Amino acid sequence: MIITTTPSVEGQLIARYHGIVVGEAILGANVFRDVFAAITDIVGGRSGAYEQELGKAREVALQELEERAAEKGANAVVGVDLDYEVINNMLMVSASGTAVTVR
Repeated sequence: MIITTTPSVEGQLIARYHGIVVGEAILGANVFRDVFAAITDIVGGRSGAYEQELGKAREVALQELEERAAEKGANAVVGVDLDYEVINNMLMVSASGTAVTVR
């Protein structure tokens, strides 16, 4: 499956639009506590452990996005946007885009 932030896939024609698809992942408060408790690798204001957790959440959100697009019969998702939101001490990573069939 092609997943891109661009509005089209270069060299391919969008033959059909299947609608908007979304994938989400939420990191709870315990994850933050565990990550911050284990922060020993802060160098220059960056935490590798925290970045690793965000990376996992982003991958989960993108995987869900891909699965939902496949369920609609799409073979690509265009216009993908990644958002990070803090809600009640939890971090939500969401990926959204338009499921399409390209040829």
